[in-house]
Amino acid sequence: MGTWTSGFSAKERAEEGGDAEHRVIGERIEAAASPQELFRLSELHSLNSNQASLVIAQLSRLAAEKHLEAEGIVQDERFEQLFAIVDSQVSQVWNNTLVKLLRSLYALGLDGGRREVQSIEHEVLWRLRRLGFRQLAALAELLALRQGKDSKLLGEVIRKLELRWTELEGTRTVVLLMAKVGHVSPALMDRLEDKALELAEHFGPDDIRRIALALAYQNRRSVPLLRALSYHLLQKHSELGLPVLMDLLFAYGKLNFHQPQVFQKIAGELQPHVATMTPLEVTRCVRSFALLKWLNLPLFEAIAQYTLDNCKEVSVPQLCSIVVSFARLNFQPSANEDFFSMVHERLQGQLASVEAPLLVAVVWALCVLQQAGAPYLRHVLAPAFHARLPGDSSPKAQSLRLKLIQINAAARLESPGYVGPFLPAELLGAQGAGAEKATPLQSGLREALAGLLAGGDSGRFDVPTVYGWNIDAEMLLDGENRPLPLQGFVAPHLLRSEGTAPLPPGARRVAFLRWEFPSFSNRSKELLGRCAMARRHVQAAGFLVVDVPYYEFLELKSERQRAAFLKDKLHKAVAAELAG
Repeated sequence: MGTWTSGFSAKERAEEGGDAEHRVIGERIEAAASPQELFRLSELHSLNSNQASLVIAQLSRLAAEKHLEAEGIVQDERFEQLFAIVDSQVSQVWNNTLVKLLRSLYALGLDGGRREVQSIEHEVLWRLRRLGFRQLAALAELLALRQGKDSKLLGEVIRKLELRWTELEGTRTVVLLMAKVGHVSPALMDRLEDKALELAEHFGPDDIRRIALALAYQNRRSVPLLRALSYHLLQKHSELGLPVLMDLLFAYGKLNFHQPQVFQKIAGELQPHVATMTPLEVTRCVRSFALLKWLNLPLFEAIAQYTLDNCKEVSVPQLCSIVVSFARLNFQPSANEDFFSMVHERLQGQLASVEAPLLVAVVWALCVLQQAGAPYLRHVLAPAFHARLPGDSSPKAQSLRLKLIQINAAARLESPGYVGPFLPAELLGAQGAGAEKATPLQSGLREALAGLLAGGDSGRFDVPTVYGWNIDAEMLLDGENRPLPLQGFVAPHLLRSEGTAPLPPGARRVAFLRWEFPSFSNRSKELLGRCAMARRHVQAAGFLVVDVPYYEFLELKSERQRAAFLKDKLHKAVAAELAG
């Protein structure tokens, strides 16, 4: 049975336990059920500073449990008398009680600038060396929550924890420190991750959830720890509750940590919950899976059906988020017509009220899914709309402009009934393409293509187009499938055409498009929505497309093999076009 002395040192218990009256007072303090009972107790007995501290701690606990007004408690003159007793003999308060007292004063909302509060904080600082590791951990949690990173006292507590980390034991303390304090000290977080790795097999599902969230919020992609947590999650925990599933999914998505077996488990266990989830939970779920590029068809079909069944409860921003997530994975619901009829019905009357960045994102997503009708295109391509978008060079602004260019391409290439408006030419070159280091696939493709091109003027590499997509390599073939020089001919896909001559009869443009590992859904050979739309647009712009996926090209080690592979791909593409 727990008593008022539980958690205190043997010396402290012995000192106070020697007096029967003190023991009785302690039991009455713990048993008190109301502030008035505690105040009467303080009037009937001459309390010492330790007992007065325990009364304040109990007042704080009752205020929290019974939802009492803390202001009424601290303004009572008897509270001030208790506080005066503590202040006059603060050095006599036990260590555990001192930590409890500080927590209680914060919880009751006392001004941290009061001399008495600062005196108690100073006493805590003075005693840090004598506090146990768990007391330090509890103190660190309290200060991180109440005072933040700039607290001098918190800084000293963290330093003590860093020095004494070998005393760390027990899963609860590890989880608490990682979740509440780790963000304050990267050095301590390193130690905590090592300890968590050591204790991983003892963590329950909720511990794993809290550690994963702590890593996600601190953006710490600790691969060994995440692998260990994933292993034990799969081996030992057969069923997980909805909050655990949702938070794990969020954490894995935030950290971009891919663990297919865990994703399968989460998707399989989430599916029965979908019908009873809130719109916010459904939105979080689908967004996280989209971030992870993981498409589980039964789960996504259930989410599409949920959205249809609960369309009035799903807000417009949530609906936009669901559509954007579907587009990322290029997912078309089986009830395609019903789903998008509902989407159009909800969105088309709301276009003016949706925030500009979200509206660009959802119209772009509808273009990916080939569902963007003229009302959407007219709205976002109108000069008045794109004039409102930020014109700076931030990544977010550049991404918005690029999406708008790609929407413009969908309007020109995939919307035959659409007559305008379109973006002006000066906006089509504002793609903000950065000079990034070439990938092995990119450099390998360029080297291998050199053998296919008759001369330096027979090909272009890394070609930015007016459609918002880059073509990795471009060539022109005559009617006999021989390369032609590119420079003299008109090139409507370029912002500034280098020639004016029309293409010779029978000539065709060829575009080589490389598809890197991130271009595909996780563990599949299905292109993501963005890449599928890029391919469609390049094809619709009059190009014969030659796909160069990483999983085929990078397996070939010699340049001769790669050149032969590209030649074979080209011949097959030409033959397929002729057969079509």
